[in-house]
Amino acid sequence: MTGCASNPVDYHGDYPNNNINQHAVIVQPQKPVQPLIQAPIVNNYSVNLAGDYVNNPEVQTFIQHMVQTHGFSQDYLVGLFSQAQRLDFVIRLESPEPYKGPVTRPKLGSWTKYRSQFLTEAHINNGVEFWRNNAAAIAKASATYGVDPEYIVGIIGVETFFGKNFGKTCIFDALTTLAFDTHRRAPYFTQELENFLLMAKEEGYDPRQPKGSWAGAMGYGQFMPSSFRKLAVDFDNNGRRDLWQPADAVGSVAHYFSEHGWQLNGVVTRPTQAEDSPDVIELGAATGSEYWRIYDNFKVIKKYNSSNKYAMAVHQLAQAIKQRYN
Repeated sequence: MTGCASNPVDYHGDYPNNNINQHAVIVQPQKPVQPLIQAPIVNNYSVNLAGDYVNNPEVQTFIQHMVQTHGFSQDYLVGLFSQAQRLDFVIRLESPEPYKGPVTRPKLGSWTKYRSQFLTEAHINNGVEFWRNNAAAIAKASATYGVDPEYIVGIIGVETFFGKNFGKTCIFDALTTLAFDTHRRAPYFTQELENFLLMAKEEGYDPRQPKGSWAGAMGYGQFMPSSFRKLAVDFDNNGRRDLWQPADAVGSVAHYFSEHGWQLNGVVTRPTQAEDSPDVIELGAATGSEYWRIYDNFKVIKKYNSSNKYAMAVHQLAQAIKQRYN
């Protein structure tokens, strides 16, 4: 998910990152999983679409694509999309155009305000508790993928407050609305809808059951469907990738970091002085500007969300949790 630096929006919690997985959208899972259940075969579905998308030619074209390319049953998809609900609040949230003006200096106090959402006693204490409750999985993920454990915990804390805020929107309805009722990024969301239906088929999910963000992000780590299919792992070896379960979520976040080049024990960022360099960022604190030199691991965090404030919040929350955990 992206947002301008002065007003970041969580990629997996709200907006998808426009830089991730847009060109290679239909990706085979790293570790194919045999679904526990097949998508239900329903015989009483009408051949013609009903409901909010009755006679919608774009939905009809999409159904034919899924039938011809991926072998879905047309009757099944017609029935599924006949149940889809157009979500007006999703249209409102997606509609504003992003700021495209000149790059400006961070607004004074904007970083302090943003930081205060995540660097709280509640976040730190819940992070310590999450780490202790999932210590074995976190240690295994760190060793398997070469990712410092505190950053696995930190991402989950910023994304969903350690599972307390998964989102309550039906993913299928959200992605259908974004694909066929919005225009700015409709091709992107159409690809994510395609990935979501394939994910549901591969993993044995009823497509109408998963809940998450209004933009289609899911689970503890708020993965978009394309990221789920490419990078989610069955870390508890129960035959199913389930990012609403801590073990799979922990392993998948670590895998995500690893695939994007995380360096174990590597420097993330350090305070510095103002400098005209792409490796020095400015953040607007309440008392004035802060300048930070960023390293490769900071840039890996930004693969998750391109905002400097987001990446710094993950870093500082991770360090605060680590200090209290130890």
